[in-house]
Amino acid sequence: MKNTLIQRFSSLTLVLVFISCLSGWSQGKSVSVNKVIGKVDNYYILRSDLENLILQYQQQNQPAPNQCQALESLIIRKMLLAKAEIDSVEVEDKQIDNQISARMEYMAKRFGSEKNIVEAYGKSIETLKAELRSEIKEEMLSDKMQSKITEAIKVTPSEIRKFFNAIPKDSLPFIPAEVEIGQIVRFAKVTKAQKDELRNKLLDFKQRVEKGEDFSGLASAYSEDIGSAQQGGDLGFAKRGMMVPEFEGAALKLKPNEISEPIESEFGLHLIQLLEIRGAEYHARHILLRPDYNRMDLSDPQRVLDSLNRVIKTDTTVKFERLAKDWSEDKNTADAGGLIKDAQSGASRLPLDASMDYNLYMMLDTMKVGTISAPLNYRTDDGKTAMRIVYYKSKSEPHTASLKLDFEKLNNIVLANKKTKAVDEWFKKAVADVFIKVEPEYQGCRIFGINPDDN
Repeated sequence: MKNTLIQRFSSLTLVLVFISCLSGWSQGKSVSVNKVIGKVDNYYILRSDLENLILQYQQQNQPAPNQCQALESLIIRKMLLAKAEIDSVEVEDKQIDNQISARMEYMAKRFGSEKNIVEAYGKSIETLKAELRSEIKEEMLSDKMQSKITEAIKVTPSEIRKFFNAIPKDSLPFIPAEVEIGQIVRFAKVTKAQKDELRNKLLDFKQRVEKGEDFSGLASAYSEDIGSAQQGGDLGFAKRGMMVPEFEGAALKLKPNEISEPIESEFGLHLIQLLEIRGAEYHARHILLRPDYNRMDLSDPQRVLDSLNRVIKTDTTVKFERLAKDWSEDKNTADAGGLIKDAQSGASRLPLDASMDYNLYMMLDTMKVGTISAPLNYRTDDGKTAMRIVYYKSKSEPHTASLKLDFEKLNNIVLANKKTKAVDEWFKKAVADVFIKVEPEYQGCRIFGINPDDN
């Protein structure tokens, strides 16, 4: 059970942690009065940590660990944190801020607005973010430390063959139908009228600041960058290369306290104020306005994708993968030749079942393997309007697992097993280097097969 918990606990995404915490608050879920129930070096485990972890599994409809298993998971995380501190493994504040901002934007889309979030939970955005900061930092540090432990682990073809051959033939798993799908995505363009509208709003803000109004007040009231708006648009110190080129280029041309003209980037239009330059870092704040994705122009994506479709169908020497790398605007798939991969495993073969996006599933039902769809309207996971053409690359029929057909899947299993073994060995050594203490009511729990108080 320990290995399973290590894998599942570390793979819970920050989004799910965020939603689980908010769900608990919104539904009035009560936890026991906070009490320290365990300690790993200088890191404390609270009763609420234990109960919230179990609650997260329940709310995601996953089998929940019992209290001893959940406590072991929390001790694992605290051990990773303690060793991360010893090994000087760090996560930059900017990375944490970006994660918080992403979660707040997700929740704003889910609830419709920040105002709705505040009304639902009875807490200010700043309070919610502050409560999540330590949780997110711990998750990121522990994940980074675990990655450090396993980063050098590789798998050889002979190891995969050995693993497969060791499985009794009558115990080989049945693999459902799977498909490989590629896509070329082109995003809808902001119309000139929209750009002019946003630019004029930002120019008005600039004039108001020049007449004495507070930049941070305007950012808090109007900026659509949820993460920074609550700090008056303040983005903190950023190292060169961290921001998108358009933003950084405009910011570094300014003198301290000077305000830019409206600047366009992939995120929208920005009004930037440079506050300070310190060596290789700069400190800026901004007001971001985003276009209304429902009013965007799809004529250019339609034209480009129609053209690419004609090229593919008339010139058999042209490969879809090459065109995807050159033309797709979806960064998540372009570098892989347009292949859509499983977010968790990174596998390129996807189950052809109810877990697939419904629209994509229905589209494949009308296509033949090797064909490419006409340009279709598409809404990305983060809500952007786009069009795409879909390439039905391959399909494997339901079958008993085989080395040839399921090599990638077997590779992932063997790699995961090796990583788990490496983490297990690390824990066995690390447990002797840290102080672990739990309250008497949990002394019956055997962590890593030992009683913590024997440590």
